[in-house]
This record gives sequence, C-alpha cells and structure tokens, in this order.
Amino acid sequence: MSKKKKNRVDVVYSTNPDFSYDYDDDEEVETLEPKLQDLRISLDKKQRKGKSVTLITGFIGLEEDLKALGKILKSKCGVGGAVKNQEIIIQGDFREKIMNILLELKYKVKKAGG
Repeated sequence: MSKKKKNRVDVVYSTNPDFSYDYDDDEEVETLEPKLQDLRISLDKKQRKGKSVTLITGFIGLEEDLKALGKILKSKCGVGGAVKNQEIIIQGDFREKIMNILLELKYKVKKAGG
C-alpha cells in the first residue's frame, strides 16, 4: 500500500466546506541575464572514486537553460558531463577553460574552493 505525498501547506484538515488548500508549488524561476548570474567554478573529487570533476554552481533559471549551458560547456571542452541538482558537472579539471568560455558569454564567474 503506497500513500501519495501531498504538498499541502499548514492545514491538515478543515471542516469548512468552502476551504481550499494551499499547495506548495515548485515554480521555476525565470532565467536571469548572463551578466546578473553569479556562477562559481570549483574542482571536486569527493565520492567520485578519486576522479576530478569541475562543478559550476549558482545558476538561477529554468532547467532547460541550465542544460543548454551545460551542453555548450561539454562540447567546447570535448568531454562528458551532466546537469544535476542545479549544478553542471564536467569531467576533468577544466576550471580555466570553462572560466574563459563563461566570461566570453558575459557571465559573472568566480573560482570557489582551493
């Protein structure tokens, strides 16, 4: 027997026949212009069996736009990668190259981590 999780906010039950529940809708935010984005580039090796990946975080916008940016970065670096949990993951250490690509695309970029 499985229960469906309902995203009702604050009210468990009401006897009011005219009451309508407030639902917690996950609305996607519109994509900001590149010059308003504040992206962070870091190198990560944790839980990746010693292999390093370049992480790009801080993107604010639609999932489709994030995937499009990830596709551009993967093709320009010539490597694989993924877009998960609002992060772009590029296989290998491409921090400098990705930083230059994003600066050409007019994004505001900073290196994060050591």
